[in-house]
Amino acid sequence: MTPEAKVKKKVKAQLDLLGAYYFSPQAGIYGRAGVPDIVGCLGGRFFAIECKAGSNTTTALQYKEIMKISAAGGIAFVINEMNLDMVERILK
Repeated sequence: MTPEAKVKKKVKAQLDLLGAYYFSPQAGIYGRAGVPDIVGCLGGRFFAIECKAGSNTTTALQYKEIMKISAAGGIAFVINEMNLDMVERILK
């Protein structure tokens, strides 16, 4: 399992505990480039989470998508191993 996949697994476990609806959008030819790794809804609010490993940062396209989601009233943020505890805090 890649380091990023480990972060995604831990985020999904937290989302399960919170009772969130979520999914991972398809990447590749049928997906939309830059969309965060996990999108969902909790308490009537749309959220999107970009998962990164280590000190990796978002690409320009990923950052643009996160800003568009925020501008539309959704919650969008980046999570890595160092701030995994923020998932619950941000979504509640």
